[in-house]
Amino acid sequence: MAARYHKQQTVTLRGPPHGEFKRARSAEQKRQRMGEIKGAARRQFDARPYHQITLTTIAGELGWSRANLYKYVSTKEEIFLLVMADLRDAYTADLVDALGTPRALDASTAARVWAQVAGRHRTYFRYGDLLYTVIETNVTVDKLEQFKRGYYAQLPEVRERLSRGLGVREELVEQLVNTVYHHAVGLAGSCLNNPLVAQAVARLGIEPAHVDFEAQIEEFVLMCLTWYRAK
Repeated sequence: MAARYHKQQTVTLRGPPHGEFKRARSAEQKRQRMGEIKGAARRQFDARPYHQITLTTIAGELGWSRANLYKYVSTKEEIFLLVMADLRDAYTADLVDALGTPRALDASTAARVWAQVAGRHRTYFRYGDLLYTVIETNVTVDKLEQFKRGYYAQLPEVRERLSRGLGVREELVEQLVNTVYHHAVGLAGSCLNNPLVAQAVARLGIEPAHVDFEAQIEEFVLMCLTWYRAK
């Protein structure tokens, strides 16, 4: 009997034209679709102010219709909550790997390393400026539960490893990490080059001060470590 060879057909999931849209069926296809959606949302975030991003602009970035995008998400905040979870997990893993040493680092070294990690994840802090007041206010409780579950699932390892590496009592680690996070969120926002702000300041004849994100994070972490190690 002659052997029959069947060429395996692959389905392209990246930005198909509207007429060729094929809804994902398998779990893997759905995962890939959501990856594409999150990627499109991130590109939109880099290109325009958040209030100008809509499901329509995200769908356009993908080459989809808005109706097709609605098959996967209900609001743009739902997408950005997923983006925020990915960025949070990446930052947390990097921070624990860098600072979760078997013995406590000296404060200056720990502050410098933490600032370097923060610098690599500055985009994460930019999203944080919108998390509490915008993103978390327009998603379902189910989506929020999933997001918070990811946060709390990481806490035991974060507390244990950073307590050793930073020389801070385990019960204080979450507070320390969140203190640095909120400072970095504010600092990352102030580092953005908002053209409207630039015009307003220029009219006043004021030369804006340069903000060195990593240097200021390093100073802040060093100050915090001095305080938390003494508690």
